Amino acid sequence: MYKRVRLKDTVEVPPEHLADVTDQRVKALLQDKLEGRMDEDVGSVVSVIEVHDIGEGAVLHNRPGVYYEAEFDALTFDPDMQEVIDGTVVETVEFGAFVGIGPVDGLLHVSQITDEYLTFDGANQQLASSDSDKTLGVDDAVRVRVVTKSVDERNPRDSKIGLTAKQPGLGKHDWLESERRRRAESGAAAEDD
Repeated sequence: MYKRVRLKDTVEVPPEHLADVTDQRVKALLQDKLEGRMDEDVGSVVSVIEVHDIGEGAVLHNRPGVYYEAEFDALTFDPDMQEVIDGTVVETVEFGAFVGIGPVDGLLHVSQITDEYLTFDGANQQLASSDSDKTLGVDDAVRVRVVTKSVDERNPRDSKIGLTAKQPGLGKHDWLESERRRRAESGAAAEDD
């Protein structure tokens, strides 16, 4: 999910900073350029950590700055397919819940939350079961699995991560804890017999 990776990229140093082409200056320019950007190969760039090498500058015709290729370490977020992740519900809508998983949100479609039928309760901003007392709302902690991933490098906000909570060991943390207690109690009752 989170990885420290070594990357190379080109950064433009504006004319007013050409006397100050230091690791710190290049790091700041790389941070402005890359942090929050999605890349299909490395995922979402969370932070530029450290600059290791700054190449020779190159001047391009009709461009005021000088371009430097830099080698640097970055912290990235790239969830793997089928990876299990703990997250927090950040929004509920009629068709499901958006779950914050690191620097991005994934969609937990209503059909992927539970086998029970869930309806959207807009007044309370939650999804509620008509079969039991199960509800899922904003700020609820959930354990989910990544089932689809589509990265849009041009518009990172349009990138999509699909999630499921319908498998054993997945779901709202409160539901998982209740299930553990129920199993422990039924196991203790079976031992008493």
